[in-house]
Amino acid sequence: MFPKSRLELTRRGFVSVAATGAIASQALSAVAQAGDQRTTTTNKIDAKAGPFWPNGARLAISISLMFEGTGQPISGAGGALPEPTKPGFPDQPTNAFFAYGVNEGIARALDLFDKHDIKVTSFMIGKAIEQNPDLAREIVRRGHEAGAHGPTWTASYDLPREKEKAFIKDSVDTIKRVTGTQPVGWNAYFMRNSIHISETLSELGFLYSIDEPSRDEPFIIPVRDQELVMVPYTLHMNDMNFPFQGYDPHAHEQALRDEFDQLYEEGATRRRLMVIGMHDRLSGHANRIRALDRFLTYAKSHDDVWFARKDEIARWALTQRQLTPVVHRGPPTETGLP
Repeated sequence: MFPKSRLELTRRGFVSVAATGAIASQALSAVAQAGDQRTTTTNKIDAKAGPFWPNGARLAISISLMFEGTGQPISGAGGALPEPTKPGFPDQPTNAFFAYGVNEGIARALDLFDKHDIKVTSFMIGKAIEQNPDLAREIVRRGHEAGAHGPTWTASYDLPREKEKAFIKDSVDTIKRVTGTQPVGWNAYFMRNSIHISETLSELGFLYSIDEPSRDEPFIIPVRDQELVMVPYTLHMNDMNFPFQGYDPHAHEQALRDEFDQLYEEGATRRRLMVIGMHDRLSGHANRIRALDRFLTYAKSHDDVWFARKDEIARWALTQRQLTPVVHRGPPTETGLP
């Protein structure tokens, strides 16, 4: 758990502490160093797998931790209860369900990541981190990446282009103000963006987006005279795919192992990326953490597995363009239909 001198977890949440420093840069330096080493040395996996990832790793694993608790609307957010509250009335049980993430779930997940010495990307809702700034700073202090996830947990795809841009920028500005870091990755509400999103993200200085589950590897989208990396998201390895009611931790763990085994096998001949989606209010529950703990132990028992933040993956994809698919997309249309 957190040392009491830094941050103390109680049943009511996190107690304020001194502001933490900027995000650690060691991971990104390691990526750059790995790229330099590859031009001068032959590492242990080059002969059997090729230079798909830093240090010739056979498989990359990237975890998303969604920081959404307290950023949801007071009604209509959906949750663990089958009967929703009528629109316009505060959904008190669902709001309490969301609050579990900031009160318990994120702290438990951070301790799990520390145990296995892995770094992740946390996509943060602006409203949520404004109400829980010490928790947001603690995520960054531990070396994890802060990604943008909107100022509130609401859709933006139906907004006019300039309003969608302002919506995203609001999220960026809040993360920078609260954590001291500039987010370079974007994740929309349920992955739904407007048809102008690539141009908008490029104009705002984003490096990558995760809003596409179409591949098991990163790819590049040319955007005018720039490039936007897509670091795929996942639906089937998302904790939302394992219902809160009737949750089977053994089935969850087996699904993770099967995904890993298949991609690890394929990783001998092509670039493969395994993505795990976590939400603060779901994966942070005690039994789910245990299932994830067992899986991470299993994955780390294999050689040449790289656990990486999404900004690291995006930057590596750009430095290895000869191995990274480039997807050319036509200009946006109002319907987006063929």
